[in-house]
Amino acid sequence: MIRIATPQDATSIQRIYAPFVAEGAVSFETEVPTPEEIEARIKSTLYAHPWLVREEDGKIVAYAYASAHRTRAAYQWCAEVSVYVDPSFHKRGIARRLYQSLIDLLSLQGFVNLYAGITLPNEASVGFHEAMGFRKVGVYEKIGFKAGGWHDVGWWTKALSAPVDHPSAPLLFKHLTPDLIEEVLKETEKTNSV
Repeated sequence: MIRIATPQDATSIQRIYAPFVAEGAVSFETEVPTPEEIEARIKSTLYAHPWLVREEDGKIVAYAYASAHRTRAAYQWCAEVSVYVDPSFHKRGIARRLYQSLIDLLSLQGFVNLYAGITLPNEASVGFHEAMGFRKVGVYEKIGFKAGGWHDVGWWTKALSAPVDHPSAPLLFKHLTPDLIEEVLKETEKTNSV
């Protein structure tokens, strides 16, 4: 089941995320955030963007969320997206369904472009994003130092709609009704089942 994250999910999300921080350079965070920090992130994210979790038998096994790509007003039609899956649940289509649900909600909100930053090399993440319709737009070379070395970050983008001359501001996520969110999640789950 895919659903909106709640602050009570913070410990489970932290469990999934911690190895990506502690064991390499997938994430550029250098300290594993506490469950309290994850809880604060969930609360602040859900104001403007979706944060989703995937449950299997009552256990959270993956999550995906969006955030502002940049803070200046002219960037407001763009969002940055991320997905993390418990390694024991890889290769089951969970990331694809979560991302598609996230994309569908962001499209409903009126976002125009999505961006994903990927620490390179990472063939699995690159392949996943390209299979989801993202295309590479550039590389920040040697932008981060972690785990004993300098790392490049590649950027991939996905257009959700054609830009228009006088766009309305995207809807804040908090303004989507629970019924509408549930309808989108159910439809995405149905059309993307494995």
